[in-house]
Amino acid sequence: MAHVDQDQIEGIYQPKDAVGAAIKATGVTSLAGLFVSTIQNTLTKQNVGAFSVFTRTGGTIAVFAAMGGSYEFFKCASANLREKDDAYNSSIGGFVAGSMLGLRFRSAPSVLGYGSALAIILGAFTYTGGHLMGYSRDPNVDEVSRKEYLRKNRRRPIEETVHQLGEGRGVSAPGYAERRAERIREAYGIDVTKAPISGVGQPGSREAQATS
Repeated sequence: MAHVDQDQIEGIYQPKDAVGAAIKATGVTSLAGLFVSTIQNTLTKQNVGAFSVFTRTGGTIAVFAAMGGSYEFFKCASANLREKDDAYNSSIGGFVAGSMLGLRFRSAPSVLGYGSALAIILGAFTYTGGHLMGYSRDPNVDEVSRKEYLRKNRRRPIEETVHQLGEGRGVSAPGYAERRAERIREAYGIDVTKAPISGVGQPGSREAQATS
C-alpha cells in the first residue's frame, strides 16, 4: 500500500456543495433585502400598508436574494470546476452577482459595469486575505506564548538603550552608582561615600554623606 504524506492530503482540493451554499446565502441576503425594503417602505411619503414591503419595494428583496445566491453558487461551482480555491472564483461570482444588480436597470452597460465593478472588488478583497480585521492568527498557537515571544523578540539590551539615551531619568546600567560618585568627585571635588540611585546626593543634601 502506497504511503501518502500529510502535505499531499492537505493539497488535495475538497469539492464544495454549491447548491447548499447558494441556498444559505440566498436566505441571508433575503433577510438583508427585507431589512432594506422595510426602510424604503418607511421612508415613503404616501400612506402605505405593511404589505407594501413586498408589493411596493419587494424588488429590493429579490435583487438581494439573487445577488447572494448567484455569487455563492458560481463561486463554489467555479472552484469545483477549476479545483482551486483562489481569488478568481470570487471574481467570477462577483461578476454574476453584479450583473443581477445591473439587470434592474435593464441596460447592457449597467449589467457589464456593475458586474465588472463587483468582480474587481470581491477579487481584490479575497486576494488580500478576505479579512476586514487584519490577518488571521494561527489557532494552534497559544495567545500567552505568542505575546511572550513578541515581547522577547522586541526586547533591547540595556547597554544599547544607555548608549542611545544616556544614563539618568530612570535609565541606568549596572555600576551606575560608582560612575555617578566618580562624576561628582571630578566635578565638585567631593568624595561621595554613598550615592543613592534616586537622584539625591547632590552637594548639600542630607542623604549624601560626603567629605571634602
